[in-house]
Amino acid sequence: MYFRHRPMRPSDVQKCVQIIAAHPIVGSRYGSAIRDLQSAWLGLLRSEAIVARVFEAVEGSQIRMCFVGVSVFVTDDFVRELKTPPLFWFGPELAKRIMRGDSPILDNKQFRDANASAGLNAMVWEGCRHLDFNDHPELARLTLDVFIETHRGFRLKELIAAQIESPQRLKFVLKTGAFLWDPENRRYIDSLQGDPGHILKNPHLVGVTRDLERSRGPWEASWVGKLFDYHPPRCRFSRSEQRLLELALAGEAGTNEELAHALSIALPTVKKLWSSIYGRVADSLPELNMEPAPGDKADAARGKEKKRPLLAYLREHPEELRPVSYKLLD
Repeated sequence: MYFRHRPMRPSDVQKCVQIIAAHPIVGSRYGSAIRDLQSAWLGLLRSEAIVARVFEAVEGSQIRMCFVGVSVFVTDDFVRELKTPPLFWFGPELAKRIMRGDSPILDNKQFRDANASAGLNAMVWEGCRHLDFNDHPELARLTLDVFIETHRGFRLKELIAAQIESPQRLKFVLKTGAFLWDPENRRYIDSLQGDPGHILKNPHLVGVTRDLERSRGPWEASWVGKLFDYHPPRCRFSRSEQRLLELALAGEAGTNEELAHALSIALPTVKKLWSSIYGRVADSLPELNMEPAPGDKADAARGKEKKRPLLAYLREHPEELRPVSYKLLD
């Protein structure tokens, strides 16, 4: 058996909600709000302010969904509300607010503006395993690696973890570099004060801020610390170019024909996007030695070779593919 992951699709949402509902602890926190969760997630999947992944266990011809992870970027006001006593279960609260038209999740413009200026508040809405996969350390490592991969490149100022269901997971999350919020003293603390089981029975908050991460000593670097390492994008790709590059980088589509099909655009449009991308890279990253993309079939092999250094650069610089307001960056 091995595990794999991919972006959440609309066809996945019902099964993802079933995993949440079937969990004896996480599901019970939702109560009647579980009925709102499917519609809330379906309505958000096209938003830029959501990162939603599903993980699958593959054994022979059998494929089973084993983990669902959903993060959203929320307003400063909502973060202040989260930290103000009495604390509350924010998963069901998000579902209810979205359905009544009072969503604290950033719209696309707010998201791009914040990513270019003061920074973003990322909150893990849920990170929930199917009960049959509770004892798989390989899955735990993979979900952490993928979380870091999919959240790098944003101008983060605060990261809030999903509300935790077990003492073991609480200890694991704290080891990655998070802190427990102390609502009485209005600050994050780096030690457990009290029984973990008792803490988790009530609404709680676990997270870390950019300032806290920067205050660590040189030998205190945390696993999630790299999420706060931010560099402004140099290439300034358009959103259409970013979507093309995201697909190429993920390996979900290789040829221009496959890219055109995946993006629902014409093949000449894909070729124009590549030409524009290479032009931007040649201007912004001369060290990659890029030229405008070749246009005829005889140059297809050379075109593939030209992509390799670009894709290698993008793997190390995910900020190039994150939506951002270039006007505010200027």
